[in-house]
Amino acid sequence: MDGTVRDTDADGAAAITLTDIGKQFPDGTRAVQSLSLEIPAGQLVVLIGPSGCGKSTVLRMINRLIEPTTGRIMLGDEDVTQVDPVLLRRRIGYVIQHVGLFPHQTIRANVGTVPRLLGWQRDRIRRRADELLDLVGLEPGRYGKRYPHELSGGQRQRVGVARALAADPVVLLMDEPFSAVDPIARGRLQEEFLRLQAEVRKTIVLVTHDLDEAVRLGDRIAVLSEGGRLEQYAAPAELLGGPATPFVTEFVGADRAIRRLAVTPVSRELLDDEPADPDPAGLPTLALGTSLYDALARLLVTGAEHARVVDDADQPVGVVSRRRILDAS
Repeated sequence: MDGTVRDTDADGAAAITLTDIGKQFPDGTRAVQSLSLEIPAGQLVVLIGPSGCGKSTVLRMINRLIEPTTGRIMLGDEDVTQVDPVLLRRRIGYVIQHVGLFPHQTIRANVGTVPRLLGWQRDRIRRRADELLDLVGLEPGRYGKRYPHELSGGQRQRVGVARALAADPVVLLMDEPFSAVDPIARGRLQEEFLRLQAEVRKTIVLVTHDLDEAVRLGDRIAVLSEGGRLEQYAAPAELLGGPATPFVTEFVGADRAIRRLAVTPVSRELLDDEPADPDPAGLPTLALGTSLYDALARLLVTGAEHARVVDDADQPVGVVSRRRILDAS
């Protein structure tokens, strides 16, 4: 087969279907026993679990850096084990913890690596590299001619994301992509990545050991235990609100209610028509969609029991109370 993945959505993102995949290494170690997972096109799914649970092995089986021992992996309607692995990898973006940029090449040349391998014309490669540098927040005229050692860790990570997107892949695989940078830069990278994903809408599988990162970035989270056993696969709010097994309960921790507030928005269902406070105009104001965590923080800082909530047109739609927020956790 030619490595072209079919059955993609309108934005060029492919669904991923894992069916009973397993990996046993020559020494007898079973890194993954039998895992089945459906990853919809255009969604960001996070694989999380303790060290040694097989999450990175699963990621590398998708692009055949590691060959599965058993099971099937489908990208769109193609079985990846039947596709030339070199051609397959050129259609799958891959971002790793330490980026892996070529130190002797400029940033622009690094971003253009896969398009060059695909035989693109030089002018097209340059245009694409500059487009992606701009997309990840690195001005091409300023950064394009620099070398990796001239950039900060966070900037190099952005270049890694740009390089992974260069040939417009149907899938993006990310193995702890932000863990090598400091906490402040990490938070900024996560925020920038959410903006980027809203724009490009790729199918993304992201491995992390950080639950807060998983909750912040993931459309759905797959919690794995030893041997790649799937303990729960759910949206962040559902995972935090209803752990399915004792393992998940212990893994997400006692502070899961606080994390749930961070991924649950202020919605119309939580609103009261009238506040108990006598002066609605004097209440703090929040937008619909604000996280309950931020809403509660605003109420605590201002000392108010209620906040006015407005819609996208800045029109009041009701009020939300501390009690309703805490009940929702």
